[in-house]
Amino acid sequence: MKASRVSFAVALAAGTVLVLSGTAFAHVGVQPGEATKGGYATINFKVPNERDNASTTQLEVNFPVDQPLTSVMPQDVPGWTVTVEKSKLDKPLTVHGKQINEAVTKVTWSGGKIEPGKFQQFPLSVGKLPENADQMVFKAIQTYDNNEVVRWIEEAKEGAAEPQNPAPVLKLTAAKGDDHHGDAKTDQAKNADKDAKDAQHGHDEAADKDGSDTTARVLGIAGIVIGLGGVAFGVASRRRSA
Repeated sequence: MKASRVSFAVALAAGTVLVLSGTAFAHVGVQPGEATKGGYATINFKVPNERDNASTTQLEVNFPVDQPLTSVMPQDVPGWTVTVEKSKLDKPLTVHGKQINEAVTKVTWSGGKIEPGKFQQFPLSVGKLPENADQMVFKAIQTYDNNEVVRWIEEAKEGAAEPQNPAPVLKLTAAKGDDHHGDAKTDQAKNADKDAKDAQHGHDEAADKDGSDTTARVLGIAGIVIGLGGVAFGVASRRRSA
């Protein structure tokens, strides 16, 4: 009887974990969750199918109009058609010395199918990311083949519980070093230091080798001198004996 109760409790706990896990993680999200301010990044919108009796057939991602991105390039996803929509900017942007008058405001994938129990990733190369913001919020709309529409558009509030249909959020972090090439400069400095150490090590080895060769030559000459001395001493001894 006690064993049955324990088994029931374990099963109930496991079921509760699965339910809570599904609620917490089964939503449209963006990966990786962060990118560098002012840079370019490749991000993926991960879309799980949450229904047991329907398949996802369309994903619409809306970009924040107050954080315009001038470069948004989708990667082909087999079986899906992608559409990129742009809108004119109220205030033109200057990127790499060129004036930009429009920016991407929506990307839509359609024509494919995400079956129950599966997920799909939709990659994008985006930039130039904002330099004066800590995050970007993308509002996504997921459509099923039974005409059900789920709007992942709710923004999380600080100190509050996660909303039921949270919008995908990309966190923006400061660049490392003085600029976006700080890591490269650090690597170059490390390589230069390594080269200097290797050169010094090679010099020391050469010096040690030269020292060893010199010592060997001195010992060799000394041996020859001692040997000649011994021969001369032997000859002199024979003469005295004669």
